[in-house]
Amino acid sequence: MAWSKQLSKQPQLWFILGTVGIFFLAIALRFWGLSRFNTLVFDEVYFATFANNYLIQRPFFDGHPPLGKYLIAIGIWLGNQTPWGADSVKNPLTGSLLSPFSYRWLNALVGSFIPLIVMGIAYQLTRRRSYALIAGLLSTLDGLFLVESRYALVNVYLISFGLLGQWFFLRSLERRGVKRWWWLILAGISFGASAAVKWNGLWFLFGAYLLWFTAWGMRLIAKFWGGTPDPILTPSGKQFISPLRKLTQLNPIAAITALGIVPVLTYSLSWIPHLRLNPTPNFWDVQKRILSYHKQVGDGPKIHPYCSDWYSWFFMQRPILYFYETAQTTSDIVPAKPPLPESAVKLVYDVHAMGNPALWWLSTTGILLVMWMIGKRFYNWVQQADAIDASQNLAIAAPPITRSTGSITESMDLWIGVYLVANYGANLIPWMRVSRCTFLYHYMGASVFSLLAIAWLIDRWLHSRKYAWRLASITLIFLIIIAFIFWLPLYLGLPLSPSGWQLRRWLPTW
Repeated sequence: MAWSKQLSKQPQLWFILGTVGIFFLAIALRFWGLSRFNTLVFDEVYFATFANNYLIQRPFFDGHPPLGKYLIAIGIWLGNQTPWGADSVKNPLTGSLLSPFSYRWLNALVGSFIPLIVMGIAYQLTRRRSYALIAGLLSTLDGLFLVESRYALVNVYLISFGLLGQWFFLRSLERRGVKRWWWLILAGISFGASAAVKWNGLWFLFGAYLLWFTAWGMRLIAKFWGGTPDPILTPSGKQFISPLRKLTQLNPIAAITALGIVPVLTYSLSWIPHLRLNPTPNFWDVQKRILSYHKQVGDGPKIHPYCSDWYSWFFMQRPILYFYETAQTTSDIVPAKPPLPESAVKLVYDVHAMGNPALWWLSTTGILLVMWMIGKRFYNWVQQADAIDASQNLAIAAPPITRSTGSITESMDLWIGVYLVANYGANLIPWMRVSRCTFLYHYMGASVFSLLAIAWLIDRWLHSRKYAWRLASITLIFLIIIAFIFWLPLYLGLPLSPSGWQLRRWLPTW
């Protein structure tokens, strides 16, 4: 495919249809049977209850910033105005008589947009529609994002705002002057909103800064050695400025204002409604109290049976059981009775917060391959630089050795690889020093970029001239789809026979 065709901005019917199809698939998966369990599932006991506290004006303390609960509260209020929210199936577990639909539907809607945001980032990185569609499809087929979207939890808001910030940041690199300022400000607002859901939303902002520092580091190294590790010439000889170079062209004042002051203001303003309901402790004291709360959370299975260390996330060693009930028939109300004797169990209702195993393991492989590709690229560049220096020192009477300007494909590969690895590291490395109990869902931010890595590799292989690589890419996509269908009952909480349930527990830690 010619580069000019890849950069074409003409809309194509297959891309539009594919995007619409992915969105409606995400909507259907998240809304189907949304009120299946008329109870509070996992951390809904906190988040749905805290959200309702805002509506009934009941003071409380929460160990996280308030924005996620505001949004759930808005969903409850709006949901109660609809026939589905006013459903006869209700429970009083939040402190008010509410239907499960009312406190879950907004999460499901927001979660349905995550694949589209992922598509936007993929397209912004490469201008390849095929890559965007593959990335969007794979993000739709991830079980952990699906489960988190179907309940009144806050991680979908953290991820959505963080990814929006990344997309706005990428958009700013294509603009100049005032337009760049506006996109940077939108990025700053989104990053601040992500942190206002949970503090680890800051890792997305950290990723933007890490990418910026990396681009400057590469520029300084290139200046020291001479030449550039980031080619700027297309095969046709026309100049192409890589986004890596555009990063070093950002006005430092604009970047620090939009990505420093604006996120802080956004985060601070988000506390106003909470502090009106809970005037004590004040803003600064409540930040200290939250920090103290998280420091007091211990580690290990004695604190929570589903705690998992950061290094176990790569292979999804310890997913989280969000809901488990047994029944004799599908007409039984779940949950409504004491646990059945093992001999009487005929059906198992299980909601597991786990990713699509095929996608998860392939994504880990994908990000490692991208790291290896970047390392190899940098090593070759250093070797080339050393060869030039050696030839100049020895004054060899031979045609001068010059640094290859490379091709636009190589330049884009470097840009994509640096972007994915920087943001993956920014969302993972901070967790390595956390001693408190952590869970698999803390890996969600990093997993987006490992998913983008395997989607990028699949897209490259799909357009390879070698039949074997094209066949491999198609095989991997079908493998991910089959795995998603196989584990779908655990994502949606569909009834399984005890043997069918055991069949899906591939690891004893699951």
